[in-house]
Amino acid sequence: MPEALPRTPSFRLDGRRAVVTGAGRGIGAAAAAALAEGGATVTLTARNTGEIEAVAAAIIDAGGRAEAAALDVTDQSAVAAFFAARPAFDILVNNAGTNRPMPMTEVTTGDFDAVLGLNLRAAFFVAQACVNRMIAERRAGSLIHMSSQMGHVGGPNRSLYCASKWAVEGMSKSFALDLAAHGIRSNTIAPTFIETPLTRPYFEDPAFRQSVLAKIKLGRIGTPEDLMGAILFLASDASSLMTGASIVVDGGWTAD
Repeated sequence: MPEALPRTPSFRLDGRRAVVTGAGRGIGAAAAAALAEGGATVTLTARNTGEIEAVAAAIIDAGGRAEAAALDVTDQSAVAAFFAARPAFDILVNNAGTNRPMPMTEVTTGDFDAVLGLNLRAAFFVAQACVNRMIAERRAGSLIHMSSQMGHVGGPNRSLYCASKWAVEGMSKSFALDLAAHGIRSNTIAPTFIETPLTRPYFEDPAFRQSVLAKIKLGRIGTPEDLMGAILFLASDASSLMTGASIVVDGGWTAD
């Protein structure tokens, strides 16, 4: 008898619980949709409930399982209460983030605190609260942090964003080492420019749009759908030996 063929690990997420921060639009909404399509029960969070309620309703209409929950991830006591009130999640997509592009000579302490406070500080303590609950309930799982190609290279007028995303890359690697013994994996996804409601106004400037397209070797700006496969992969058993890694979805930007 021939040896049995290897079987591809499942990309399915049935029976698992996922939470996505900044889930009301763009990449966060795509992440929630991808996880729900994979079979997970998804909790969508954001400060304002209108958008996440609409996305959750659309997921339910499509046959998925989802709920919306208001959460300001910059409020540490609210984050602690959020995770304490729920059973442990199996999957976290740490997606909430912001950007204030400007020359480094013009950055104020307010700008610094706004970008680093959300992109790094909030991401750290959301992950910590999520992980503490996972460890307490002895649940293995996957942390997925939304990074950027700017966590691997520099960019003009991106000092704050690069600082936050390079920090997220290092944070995730260290999380991977701290959490491996608990069966909790930590990885990042590092997209190129993705056209979302947050970034769309920038692309209305033809010179900026052309400068971006000149560096994306595949010749187009990314869409949230371009990240859904990577999200599903990192959430599922298909990536069970991956931790401390970064999936760069950049159309070739950083290959140069």
